[in-house]
Amino acid sequence: MSLPTPAYGLVCMTIGPEVRFRTITLTRYRMLKPEERGETLLNLYADNITRVRAAAAFCAARGIRLYRLSSSLFPMSDLVGDDTGAAVLDHLKPQLLDVGHAFEDAGIRVLMHPEQFIVLNSDRPEVRVSSLRAIEAHAGVMDRMGLARSTWNLLLLHGGKGGRGAELAALIPDLPDGVRLRLALENDEHAYGVADLWPVCQAAGVPLVFDAHHHVVHDKLPDLNDPSVRQWTLAARDTWTPPEWQVVHLSNGIDGPQDRRHSHLISHLPSAYSDVPWIEVEAKGKEEAVAALMRGELAELASVFQPVAVPAEAEDLSVEAVAQASAPKKPVKKRIKKGATTSENAVLEPVS
Repeated sequence: MSLPTPAYGLVCMTIGPEVRFRTITLTRYRMLKPEERGETLLNLYADNITRVRAAAAFCAARGIRLYRLSSSLFPMSDLVGDDTGAAVLDHLKPQLLDVGHAFEDAGIRVLMHPEQFIVLNSDRPEVRVSSLRAIEAHAGVMDRMGLARSTWNLLLLHGGKGGRGAELAALIPDLPDGVRLRLALENDEHAYGVADLWPVCQAAGVPLVFDAHHHVVHDKLPDLNDPSVRQWTLAARDTWTPPEWQVVHLSNGIDGPQDRRHSHLISHLPSAYSDVPWIEVEAKGKEEAVAALMRGELAELASVFQPVAVPAEAEDLSVEAVAQASAPKKPVKKRIKKGATTSENAVLEPVS
């Protein structure tokens, strides 16, 4: 029996000229007179909406059924004390609805992966406030597009502040519905390995988007065919309702498995992903990488890549055994400190 072909996802923009977006910096925005700000954002937002509409057509024409919407489409829409951007988006709601319908009519699943500076479980109150405002703004965009409030249309975050998984799990049930009903969490390379994040997802009832490359880097594994990649792929699937909606991330390091930088194309497709229905491709080559995968092609290294079969007994291990086998070798405190610094340094102002 042949395995189903996965849906490969395109991230935000193309490396070619087809899908590009405009932006404005916070400094430039603040230089504008108050009466100029609304018109400036109106022109920028309207242009970006037109470009997102083109992205829907681009994906539909190529059979791409998963698309990551840029979280920077509408800069300044989450500024504290300035609702200009939100008002402009309300004015443009008919155009946003048209774009949402274009994705839905083409059967294209839409997700957003906001900036890493959103730290809902920070131990700093001002960071929690700004993070909640930012994630609500992203949910507001999806609402205006008419995208269903479910994990079919994901709002994806990392775990945030290291060592505060219990706090994250506790706050998720109280999030606004537009956020909570779309929320998923992804393991990272520093603060939240998959063994740290899986219990949070279980406790909060949100799905886990498993990133095998992050897992390999975090746990210092030899490559993407380590048996634990399959084990965690299956454990993550258990957090999805329905399981057929499971999304994973696929990327390769430029100079090998431990290189955090994403390669231009995909040369290593883990055998652990053989039955995953939705694979979001995080490669610098964007549409080139997706197109190659859809043709069943890997990059040059594919000629020396030999998939490793996962032992049957590996799939039968309990999640507790998987967590124990995947436990980091370095002291937890050191890793959490590094992750916390990365997550929170730039939170106080919205990303422009």
